[in-house]
Amino acid sequence: MAGSLRTGIWRIGKIEAPLPEYMTSGAAGVDLCAAIAQPLEISPRERVLVSTGLGVAVPPGFEGQVRPRSGLAVRSGITVLNSPGTIDSDYRGELRVALVNLGGESVMIEPLERIAQLVVTPVVQVVWDLLRTGADDLPIGETTERGAGGFGHTGRKTDRIPD
Repeated sequence: MAGSLRTGIWRIGKIEAPLPEYMTSGAAGVDLCAAIAQPLEISPRERVLVSTGLGVAVPPGFEGQVRPRSGLAVRSGITVLNSPGTIDSDYRGELRVALVNLGGESVMIEPLERIAQLVVTPVVQVVWDLLRTGADDLPIGETTERGAGGFGHTGRKTDRIPD
């Protein structure tokens, strides 16, 4: 692995959740498991908050990102609702995962099933300089080619031909 970081992790609750581990040498994330005693049925379009039975000490200057597991999403339509979910470095509670069933059928989550992945990544905190208040135009030097265009303003197809 290119770099590593040591930090604390602890179990929370009565279910002995497995500690996260990287499944391959190139893996970016570790799997989080459902720390539940009984299978959990998630109906179509239903949202649930699932315990992982773990707490982590994300180091200052980093965040934990809770992301979907691609296989679970493709097979059953189960994904992380607020993806990526953010775990701040000063949070010390249990990691819980907001899952949603986007599929057309109910899905059973089994005890200790891998339900999401956790990626720890560096972050920076920005110091904002107020440039202008209450004006529709941007201060000189703050305009860009894109401007305020968003939500599909560049179209659906490219005019560029690959080399």
